[in-house]
Amino acid sequence: MIKFEENPNFLNSFLEYSQAYQRKSPNSVDQYNADLNMFLKFMKYHFHLTNETDLSKINIDDFSISDLERITQDDIHTFISYLSLKRKCGPATCARKISTIRIFFKYLTITTNTIKNNPAQNLETPKLNKRLPKYLSLEDSQKLLTISENDEDNKNKERDFAIITLFLNCGMRLSELVGINISDINFDDCKLTVIGKGNKERAIYLNKACINAINNYLEVRPNNAKKDSKNSDKALFLSGYRQRISKRTVENIVTKELQKAGLDTTKYSTHKLRHTAATLMYKYGQVDIRALQELLGHQSISTTEIYTHVDNEQVRNAVENNPLANFNLKK
Repeated sequence: MIKFEENPNFLNSFLEYSQAYQRKSPNSVDQYNADLNMFLKFMKYHFHLTNETDLSKINIDDFSISDLERITQDDIHTFISYLSLKRKCGPATCARKISTIRIFFKYLTITTNTIKNNPAQNLETPKLNKRLPKYLSLEDSQKLLTISENDEDNKNKERDFAIITLFLNCGMRLSELVGINISDINFDDCKLTVIGKGNKERAIYLNKACINAINNYLEVRPNNAKKDSKNSDKALFLSGYRQRISKRTVENIVTKELQKAGLDTTKYSTHKLRHTAATLMYKYGQVDIRALQELLGHQSISTTEIYTHVDNEQVRNAVENNPLANFNLKK
């Protein structure tokens, strides 16, 4: 939770702007706050504005506009070096913090004219090594669904099976799944509306497996869900306390089902089920990369393109099936 009283006013203004005008999600705003808190605490230490050496104990509520104006690109480079060398942050973490700093100084210089010069304008992002996503094979996915569907010892069998089914068929995010309300489902059109990153709304089409799993769960879903700040009475998935299911509970459900299926829980998670859905759709559904981008809710096509690299068999077949493959072969 953001402690606004511990922030300088310009930081709070940036956070409020990000949520209200840029429509950033609460999670994104929390991350902005964490990144910039660390950055400003380091700057206060770096500029010898405090005798405290433990960053977690440094207060930044008195960090001034004139202090901001002192920051140069070299100072930001020193901060990134600190992250890499002292805190052992990887390239992905450093890249995210650089992105936050860029957005922050753009707000200060262009949006509000709080300061004149932007020290982050020419800041470079560390080169990231693209890692292929981990995903379940088709056989392992079928095994996971079979185990979940037939788990008679699980009193929440219908709910948990519906959760696994939606993850593996639709490729939705964890936050999107827990946010589903019953009214978001159009059973006539077999369509579901979710709120993705940046509070962007998108439609997800539901196949027969998803519709059947949801209907079977709705038959046993408690009718006395609590009316609370989470709108639990409207939620599709409920916890044992008759409240909207939490992210942690869903993660535990997925871990439990993976274990029952004999799958490695150190390799697979809720997000890996999203990767699995995307990979299976690309591999077997012959889906266009742009359509897959829209389905997954990716802002950039480059994020989706990683799924074009995971199927070596498909690439091999494409080469083998080239109509020129047999040209001029010696008999």
